[in-house]
Amino acid sequence: MGSAEKQAAHLNGGRLHRAFSIFIFDDPGRMLLQLRSERKYHFGGRWTNACCGHPRPGEESEQAAHRRLREEMGFDTPLRRALAFLYAATDERSGLTEREYDHVFVGRYDGEPQPDPAEIAAIRWIERTKLERDLVERAELYTPWFADAYARLAASALLP
Repeated sequence: MGSAEKQAAHLNGGRLHRAFSIFIFDDPGRMLLQLRSERKYHFGGRWTNACCGHPRPGEESEQAAHRRLREEMGFDTPLRRALAFLYAATDERSGLTEREYDHVFVGRYDGEPQPDPAEIAAIRWIERTKLERDLVERAELYTPWFADAYARLAASALLP
């Protein structure tokens, strides 16, 4: 309960806190991925879902999801809450730990994202079959929450 600065919430094994992950698909069913900037405080240089973040104090997860989607990707689109789950992962490079209650949202978008270069090094649209193969063969290229959330979405038939 309460709030903490972002860095403080991830130190010393992490404190459980709210987070969100957004999965965006285009009309053909491809998924939008972002390559996290190397400047990110943890898990920089890894591929992940379109957008993720933390709600501010008093901000609902869905409001925060729309805010960060506009800030990181330069667009907004209707989102639906798909699921929520707990996970923990430590970034060996930074020593920071994610210990989060992650709310997962899914949306559709067929335009051209305008990613914030301070947050995102690159973007790509990927077919699910290629992504699923890549998650098995090259898991180290992806963030741990992304692989976990994607597996849960796929198992629950919540993907478009």
